[in-house]
Amino acid sequence: MINTQHRYLGELPSHGRFGYRPITRRLPYQWPGGARLAVYIGFNVEHFAFGEGLGAGIGPASPQPDVLNYSWREYGNRVGAWRCLELFDQLGMPCGALINTALYDHCPELVAAMVARGDELIGHGHTNAERQGSMPAAAERELLVSCRQRMLKESGQQVQGWLSPWISESLQTPDLLADTGYRYTLNWCHDDQPGCMRTSSGKTLWAVPYPQELNDIPMIVARQLDAKDFAQMIIDQFEEMLDQSRRQPLVMGIALHPYLVGQPYRLRHLRRALQHIAAERDRGSVWFTTPGAICSHVEELRQHHPEDFA
Repeated sequence: MINTQHRYLGELPSHGRFGYRPITRRLPYQWPGGARLAVYIGFNVEHFAFGEGLGAGIGPASPQPDVLNYSWREYGNRVGAWRCLELFDQLGMPCGALINTALYDHCPELVAAMVARGDELIGHGHTNAERQGSMPAAAERELLVSCRQRMLKESGQQVQGWLSPWISESLQTPDLLADTGYRYTLNWCHDDQPGCMRTSSGKTLWAVPYPQELNDIPMIVARQLDAKDFAQMIIDQFEEMLDQSRRQPLVMGIALHPYLVGQPYRLRHLRRALQHIAAERDRGSVWFTTPGAICSHVEELRQHHPEDFA
């Protein structure tokens, strides 16, 4: 008879990156200016290989070259992203721009426009046609280093944050991120507050909340949600988190891809949702920010309250 006792009485395998602490037992800190809710836009600007690799689709995948799905995604770089940036400008909203470094070869004007806006650049791999989780450790390290170096060379920013293409990690990814100079990751979606992750070197890597629900890829592509319903999700999430933030400071991210929300009829609904949340700015309870600024704020808090961010 197979001994199954260990399955039911022992602890399950764990990542070992952080312990459990419920949201109800946290330090009651504030965001800058006394705000209770930090809101950021995670603007995913991506480039895909033609004739190979991964990519979201508007229709069933065809044999390569899959012109339909490739050109649908490319609309985001040629049109959709520019329309979104116009909207962010109108509302005075910063964004965290999650970029593939392949954009520097394909459409450098687009990256330059985000830098000119003062947006934070966040590493998002070289292309979303590839997953990093299946790479050998040496290749993954090279990817992390080369992305930071390219973004510094081309845009003059010391990139601090990372989101893996397709949220794909190896078991060593957090260690490699910390070792190659990144301060935070957006890969983990397990909390509404930033938290510290343990790494093999002892260096701190912050996990800044990134949404997998309030995200147009899983909602619009996977669950085929209508644009007006996705916009209502943004409003509902904002109103509920604003209420909850009276008890604890919280982070609300909005994950957007310009080939989706940059489509004119979807942009109309996104405009309505962002106008709704921007109206709260003058009341002082909301901090419209970037993931890097969130990370810097909690790093400073940790110096004074190390036990609360262990």
